[in-house]
Amino acid sequence: MRCVTHDDAPLLADLMPWSVAPVRPGRGWPTAPDPASLKARWNALLKAQGPDREALFGPTRSRTLHSAVAQLPGQSSGTGRLARESGPCPEPVRVLSGPFDEQWLIPDHRLIDAARPELWRVADERQMFAVEQPLVPEPSGPALLVSSVLPVGAGRGGRVRPLFRRPGGLEPNLAPGLLDHLASRLGHSPGAVDVLAWSVAVARPGRDGCAVPLTGDADVWERGVELGRRMLWLMRRDGERPRLPGGRRPYVRAPLPGLPRARVRSGAPAPALDLRYDRDEEVLHVDEGRISPVPPEAWDFEAGGVRILERWFTVRTEPPEPGTLEAIRPTAWPQAWTSELLELVTVLALLAELRPQLAELTVRSPVTRSELRGAGVLPVPDAARRPASVLDHHEEGPDGQFALI
Repeated sequence: MRCVTHDDAPLLADLMPWSVAPVRPGRGWPTAPDPASLKARWNALLKAQGPDREALFGPTRSRTLHSAVAQLPGQSSGTGRLARESGPCPEPVRVLSGPFDEQWLIPDHRLIDAARPELWRVADERQMFAVEQPLVPEPSGPALLVSSVLPVGAGRGGRVRPLFRRPGGLEPNLAPGLLDHLASRLGHSPGAVDVLAWSVAVARPGRDGCAVPLTGDADVWERGVELGRRMLWLMRRDGERPRLPGGRRPYVRAPLPGLPRARVRSGAPAPALDLRYDRDEEVLHVDEGRISPVPPEAWDFEAGGVRILERWFTVRTEPPEPGTLEAIRPTAWPQAWTSELLELVTVLALLAELRPQLAELTVRSPVTRSELRGAGVLPVPDAARRPASVLDHHEEGPDGQFALI
């Protein structure tokens, strides 16, 4: 994207003022790439008694087996002390565990050090969560990632900014007066999703956060929103599945192998899967397994300075420590992972294809921070930076008590 200057460009924090710190699980075992492993881990935890259960759980200053916490909004997990728990595993939910990496989480407040209930209250099928990526040397990936599912410990990402402050797609999390001011400049009324799409397309990392240059040129705005909506669709990965044209679609050419076992008791690590990429042949090798074609743009794709495909593999294949709940996992490569991998390659390749068009986007007739201050849009009132009061029902508190917040 080309623009005159970033010095007076609004920040994402100006445009989407309500933000929440990332969910901090505090322990790794309640999150996994497959839900069956989570249920098996839960059963193993409950089977253990006394000190053994405590060691498996992994107590912290925030959570122990005796912590009294409220139920997560919208979930049906227990609220009694975990030391006495004997019921079934709460049904795992889909979450964003890292850039472009959707996994599963046991949605139990007793397992999560900092669950951010205010995010769970507004998470529904209409919600979109924006996460700024950290500033790194020579950034090449998107500065802003968006997910339809709740980001949980999403790598090194920054604060989470929901698009809507209330469930059902109500009350956009935008600076009061921003949409009206943009409408006066553009000659038509943009929607909240349009602002997010534009932001995804043009956001650039900076020391003070993502800069989001705005334009008053209707044609430039329309083009940027079009590209941004395409990026949103690919990032969210809901609805119709993305596909590359025939001849460029990745396929499994040789079966992927089993997973490494846990580290042996001597402490020596078990051999990890050998992951190699052949740039000339566009082949991804996983030991004797082969996937192709995998475009170089997909293999090289980064977010926050991390190569996405390498991280995705590492999370699923790094040998776990023996005797831990993390060691309970599939013994063979699940078919579902193969489907997710092929889709991830497709998504990264299609996103990379948009880079030339994004680079040609020139922000003319900029809408600056100074202009927004003069129009009274900035500074944002303090109330817009706080969560909305969304509760009209009881939430279950510790030990089954109910409270209306």
